This record gives sequence, C-alpha cells and structure tokens, in this order.
Amino acid sequence: MNNALPLQQYTLGEGVTAFSTTRQGGVSTGDAYASFNINPYCGDAAESVDTNRALLCQTLGIDDSHLVMPHQTHGIDSRIISAEFCALPASVRAMILEGVDAVMTNEKGLCIGVSTADCVPVLLFDPVHQAVCAVHAGWRGTLSRVVMRAVAEMRLAYDTNPADLKAVIGPGISFDAFEVGDEVYEQFVAANFDMQDISRQMKMNGSEEYKWHIDLVECNRQQLQQCGLAAGNIQSCDICTYSNTDDYFSARKLGIDSGRIYSAVMRK
Repeated sequence: MNNALPLQQYTLGEGVTAFSTTRQGGVSTGDAYASFNINPYCGDAAESVDTNRALLCQTLGIDDSHLVMPHQTHGIDSRIISAEFCALPASVRAMILEGVDAVMTNEKGLCIGVSTADCVPVLLFDPVHQAVCAVHAGWRGTLSRVVMRAVAEMRLAYDTNPADLKAVIGPGISFDAFEVGDEVYEQFVAANFDMQDISRQMKMNGSEEYKWHIDLVECNRQQLQQCGLAAGNIQSCDICTYSNTDDYFSARKLGIDSGRIYSAVMRK
C-alpha cells in the first residue's frame, strides 16, 4: 500500500491491511462532503465519488472491482464475497450488496468495508482460516446484535473459532455524545442489554433536562466477548466522530446528507 491517502490504520495481524478513511485527501466539495467520500448513497457528486474511489484503489493497489462497499440499511444481512464476485458486471455487484450490513471473505486482494458517520464499524480477522469481515453496527444493528450474527456467519462459512478472532472497533459516536430518546433506551431494555453497563443519564448542554446516553462501542465490545473473543483481542481506536468532524464525518453534526467514513479490511 502506498501513502497516496491519509488513512487511520490498524494492526489486526500479519498479512492484513485494516483502516478507516478520513475526510482528507479527496476531491469532494462543500462542508458536508469535503473532501474524501466514496459513498454514492449520501448525496455527493458522482464524479467526486468516482475520483475518490479511484484514489483509494490506487493507494491499496487494487482494481475498482476489488473494492467492496455494500448499501447498508441498518439491518442484519451479511454477504460472503468470493473471487467470482469481481468478474460480475457492476450493476450485478451492486444488486448483491443491496441491503447488506456485513461483508466477509477469505480471498486475497479483496478490500471489504462498511460506511459510517457516527455508527460503529467493526473489523474482524481470523488468522487461522485467513478470513476477514467488516460489520456496520449503528444503534439498530447493535440492538439486533449484528456483530454476533456476523461472527456466527464466519463460523459457518470458514469454521472460525471466535477465540482466534482479532477485532478492531473503528471511529464512531462516543458515549458522551450519543444522546437518545426514551423510546430508544426502552428498546435496549426490552432486548435485555445490561443498562447499568452501557447507559447513563446526562444533562443536556445548556439545560437542566437529563437525557439517556448509550455506549455503542461498549455494547459491541461486550457482544464480541459474548461470542468468545478474548478481551485482549479487541481493540478500539477511541475516536469520536461527533467530536472530531475536522477529520471524520458525523451525520449528527453535519446532517444525514453528508460524507461517510469507509472502514475496511483486506488480505494482502
């Protein structure tokens, strides 16, 4: 990988590249998109998205067909990406990735990733079976335990033992910044989350009113451990998107029509 783009890089294991893009180094314009966004579903100009995508492919040393990014819908569906996927027409590849929130592969040179702008990206690596996975875990996905479902899919697809897995939790909204309404809090209660561990009431800025806050990073860390991952095999980059919008996109700060971070993993 060359250094054409500034990337937030992670160490998941030998023979694996793992990273999150930042807002720097691209050609997108405007407060909401400047300057590096490769997501075509958030309102950015198509020409800018295509140019940025080409820049990332150049940085990774791969063909465009080997850069995999699903159109996420805050669901629980996953896709196994095979070598044959790259040979399919672009329209067919897009159809296969529609409504998908986790992607996995054991092929070399396939960069699989998810798009976020406050939601939590989780990257997984099985060093025994040489398989990787990228998961999009917003509050709805976290509520549905999408990370646990993805680990279960890796067990079926690659015979992965969760105890072998290495994980990194990428940039997402922090506990202090993720304020939710009572209706969201009650959904986590109904789903049997340990609310003492993952939630707290905090004063709203400039107000005496208290609102619930939920720790999505901790939720996903606990889910990974419940799957069987060792605590020492789970990293968190501890970057809050809401508090670092100079370098990372935040839908809560910039609006829904704004760029997205691409967090991805690839076997070299």
